[in-house]
Amino acid sequence: MAQRAEGNFHLFSLSQVPTFVLLTPETILRNYAGRTGVLSCSCYTVLPLVLSASPWFILLCLLVGAGYAALLYSAKAPWSRAVNYALAFVRFAVVSFLCFLLLSPFIKTTTNTTEAPTLVLAVDNSQSVGLFTPAPVLRQATQGLTQLAQTLRGRGFRVETRVLDQVRPTRPDSVQFRAASSDLDGLLTNVREQYEGRNLAGVVFASDGLVNQGRAPQFADYNFPIYSLGLGDTIAKKDLSLPILTYNRVAFSGNQFPVEAEVAYDGFAGGTATVVLRENGRTLQTKRVSLPAGQRRTKTTFLVTAPAPGKRRYEVVVARQAGEFTPVNNNKFAYVEVVKGKLRVLLAGAAPHPDLKALRAAILQNDNFDLTTYLPGINPLKAQDYDVAILHQLPAQAGQGQEVLSLVRTRRLPALYILGSQSDFGTYNAISTGLTVQPRGQQTDDVTPVLNSAFSRFTFEAEALARFATYPPAPVPFGDVRLSGSAEAALYQQVGRLKTQKPLLVFGGTPQQRQATLLTDGSWQWRLQESVEHDDRPEAYDRLIIRTLQLLTQNANKKRLDVYPTQDAFTTQDDITFGAETYNAIFERIYGQQITLTLTDEQQKTRTFTYTNTEDGAPLHLGTLPGGLYRYAARATLGGQPQQDRGEVLVQDQQLEALQSRADHNLLSQLSQRSGQRLYYPAQLDQLAQDIQKANYKPVIYEQEDLKDLINLKWLFFLLLGLMTVEWATRKYSGGV
Repeated sequence: MAQRAEGNFHLFSLSQVPTFVLLTPETILRNYAGRTGVLSCSCYTVLPLVLSASPWFILLCLLVGAGYAALLYSAKAPWSRAVNYALAFVRFAVVSFLCFLLLSPFIKTTTNTTEAPTLVLAVDNSQSVGLFTPAPVLRQATQGLTQLAQTLRGRGFRVETRVLDQVRPTRPDSVQFRAASSDLDGLLTNVREQYEGRNLAGVVFASDGLVNQGRAPQFADYNFPIYSLGLGDTIAKKDLSLPILTYNRVAFSGNQFPVEAEVAYDGFAGGTATVVLRENGRTLQTKRVSLPAGQRRTKTTFLVTAPAPGKRRYEVVVARQAGEFTPVNNNKFAYVEVVKGKLRVLLAGAAPHPDLKALRAAILQNDNFDLTTYLPGINPLKAQDYDVAILHQLPAQAGQGQEVLSLVRTRRLPALYILGSQSDFGTYNAISTGLTVQPRGQQTDDVTPVLNSAFSRFTFEAEALARFATYPPAPVPFGDVRLSGSAEAALYQQVGRLKTQKPLLVFGGTPQQRQATLLTDGSWQWRLQESVEHDDRPEAYDRLIIRTLQLLTQNANKKRLDVYPTQDAFTTQDDITFGAETYNAIFERIYGQQITLTLTDEQQKTRTFTYTNTEDGAPLHLGTLPGGLYRYAARATLGGQPQQDRGEVLVQDQQLEALQSRADHNLLSQLSQRSGQRLYYPAQLDQLAQDIQKANYKPVIYEQEDLKDLINLKWLFFLLLGLMTVEWATRKYSGGV
């Protein structure tokens, strides 16, 4: 059987099972839209009847029906012969069909539909396009793309528009060029994923070719034609800019730290520039910088004395000069956290162990920590003040390290307990860390870490979670593990592929003494594995240890209201989020408390938010904010008493789109050439429309098959019921029973 649709034959082979064609209508709808060969919609359906048994059983069904009718209507009846034959035929048909349904027949429907070719207008709506493309050229491009869309729709194409920030404008001339970064590969990859398996004819890619995030698109593989449309300006403008600031993000109070500024210049070679360092609008230092001929960049360095502890935002500005194209890229910000001094860490172990080396290496990666290592009987315990202690398998079964445990207890030092085969679990359970462990002998489970999604005290990057998944299993005590009080698990145990609710890393203790527990002495394997797989850069493991220590060494929470930003710093593209903890009079966690948060920016403008903290740890979402240093004040009434908390949060303004003004049309040309196309300009949009039509993109016919049991057709039930009702009524009316 063959069905013809627009010059193409589609063959349906039904030789695998017995088939009977009940209905073969051919319905083909053509809409030429004034153009030969453009098919906007075409569909037809074939309804063959297929049996799951041999067709010879149909004869048996007919024999059963005929026998039943003959047996019932062979005797003399009180009605006429014609009525008798009619009733016998009805009974024959009903019984035969009911027997036929026992063969499980089903209907196989084949539906063909035609999809018109789709063209996507992928528009780079980043700020650099709006800033550096001459207004008449940009207007010509957006209006020309709108006209191109209308023209192609009239030729039978489906035209859709996509932009960087995933907002879907209805027309290209309604696009707002406000995206704060340019991830061109992300835009094209998103188009590829959204239109996978569809009739995508090609993409008209309107961009200036500047990339500041994501992969370089010229090295990616796209499976569709790309018609590039060059925007921006390839002529170098007379301009000064600050592309890079180099500085330490953490500085110690009273120490000097450098801020190195790199000045880029076009058209000002041989002259000088004035570079100013400011804080809160106040000028701290000013420098005159020479701009050597034959170069395009130069550097200058400011030495700044770190003030009192807190978050600081410094602004470096290059003074605008006569004839400069734009001043929007003349400033950049440095965000520095000034701390009191290095945090003193005591790393104590019951005995030499590979964990100690891994922990030591992770801690020494951060200049904010001063580390002291102690092993009982090997080196003496230094008599000094410590800010946090790491106790590896202490308390121990053999009683080692009592002087360290006494130091931690009497001075209420925050502590990270690492449990292992030498740990004394009875003594540990009496410390009240918020976790109790009742092991079953020496049995262990081999586990890997998995995130507790409800934990919000610090965040894990997606890359870190991916690295966690590749860690080798580490041993943990097998037995009864329970959380108590306000303790919270940051990581759970995963056994093989099974994610359990057993804690692996726990934060607990009391508000006066914060404590954490890691239930494995095999984490050294994680750092070693990560170093091997990632070129000696075990960043996920190191960040886990550092953030654990940072959380433990925050100011002891003697407050009943604790409100905090969930990250050290945000960018202007981030959703700003805050977490909150509330306590009753005996410092037990409570929930459902209404909290009012007030943000004040550097211009003393305030924003007020109100929310209620919940048991699932859901943070308060503030949305995006302009760059700057914000001070916040939180207030709540707990147990009838007013409580408050204060702090600071940094929002970094990256200014990525103002750093480079010269368009990169070479990148656009490479993209198009790799797909067999070329680069166009806004004045050539008519030629682009002609080239797309000459490519002769065709509609694609999709075929869909569906199987449906014949017995499930409701109208057959009512048909059989009607026939039997007619038979019964006729017999009753004619004097039969």
